[in-house]
Amino acid sequence: MIRIGILGDIGSGKSFIAKSFGYPVFNADNEVSKLYQKSRKIFIKLNKALPKYITYFPIKKKEISRTILANKNNLRKIIQIIHPEIRKKMNIFIKKNKKKKLIILDIPLLLENKINRKKDILIFVESKKMQILKRLKKRKNFNYKIIDKFRKIQLPLDYKKKKSKFIIKNNFTNKFIKKQIKYILKQIH
Repeated sequence: MIRIGILGDIGSGKSFIAKSFGYPVFNADNEVSKLYQKSRKIFIKLNKALPKYITYFPIKKKEISRTILANKNNLRKIIQIIHPEIRKKMNIFIKKNKKKKLIILDIPLLLENKINRKKDILIFVESKKMQILKRLKKRKNFNYKIIDKFRKIQLPLDYKKKKSKFIIKNNFTNKFIKKQIKYILKQIH
């Protein structure tokens, strides 16, 4: 099984690119949202670690945002609780898809949390800063301060780009993306 890891800036279109491959995708952001909505166990852990901030189940994104902005250590506490669960879910996804020729890992902190393996194929999604900002502003609960905090815990984009075997220039048009993906798939099969 070939594992492809998608890297890039927040809002660069990593999830769009991941889905465009047409293979099973593990989307960490979706899994985190599900945990906030459905996992009482996660709520209890977060409530215990951050009782002033996380008070209601299911956990709302706004509550998480307020928590992150309130104190710089809060994001680290959330990550310490959430990431082991996400890793478990990823391992289940990999087992479930072990007979597939290829899987896509859409995990924002793939390199930072050392989730990737040496033989994984890393693809960097490159987008223009203005397009990224335009897309981010369309998101519900857009908050530049939150995005800035997440960027601070990530490795530099230049480093991620260097580590990548391929670079997809994302101009957010299907035809252009499909062409680049087709080229990459040809190279790795």
